[in-house]
Amino acid sequence: MVILKFYLEEFAVNEGLVVVVRAIISFFTLLILTKLLGKEQISQLTFFDYILGITIGSIASEATVDLSSRTWPHFIGLVSWAGLAYLMQFITLKWRYAAKLIEGEPTIVIMNGKIMENVLRKMKFRISDILTLLRNQGIFDLNEVDYAILEPNGSLSVLKKAEYLPLTPKDMNIPVKPSGISTELVYDGVLIEENLRQMNKDKKWLMNQLKKYGINDISEAFLVTLNDAGSLYVDKYKDNIKKVKDIGDYKGPH
Repeated sequence: MVILKFYLEEFAVNEGLVVVVRAIISFFTLLILTKLLGKEQISQLTFFDYILGITIGSIASEATVDLSSRTWPHFIGLVSWAGLAYLMQFITLKWRYAAKLIEGEPTIVIMNGKIMENVLRKMKFRISDILTLLRNQGIFDLNEVDYAILEPNGSLSVLKKAEYLPLTPKDMNIPVKPSGISTELVYDGVLIEENLRQMNKDKKWLMNQLKKYGINDISEAFLVTLNDAGSLYVDKYKDNIKKVKDIGDYKGPH
């Protein structure tokens, strides 16, 4: 019995090591494949991408824990699916009709303020789904909507009626300076010297600016950014906020 128990424990340890090794192989395989496929798989998730992601994830998980089969067939399956996805991306880039067939195309669901009921039925969408997507855009009144377009990835693009569009400085003939994008100079208390040189600044200039915010050492700053217009944003680790506002769920009576 003691010998049997020893072999069972040794077998369990070996199984655990195999699972760990397979998990590492699957992880890095997925990492490489997702890098090859590009950001489109995340940023523009169409129905085809959704099915592809589920399938590849399923193969990877099975390759990790299914010890009754060899790893290589699963690995080949992963590469094959990723290869097909890459091929579809290439085809859709080169052939417009294939892109429409595989990824779908934008569809107008509200035109001139009128809901296209036939289009919604064809796409198997309820009006409540459209209302939800409109609320996500900050629109709670259908009277504000001129056009609404359902995109292939499921998001809703909305054009408001002219009378509901916000005023801009251009409308009021107010001259403005472009702010540009912000560049991180300090991130998590660490100076990013390359970005500092890119903005044509040096450490002495930065420290003089930080002293205005009561910071004597870079490690005291959590985040510092600088935009093209010269506007500096500084966030300290110690913000000296006396009372932190809680907007979480009700915790019940105390």
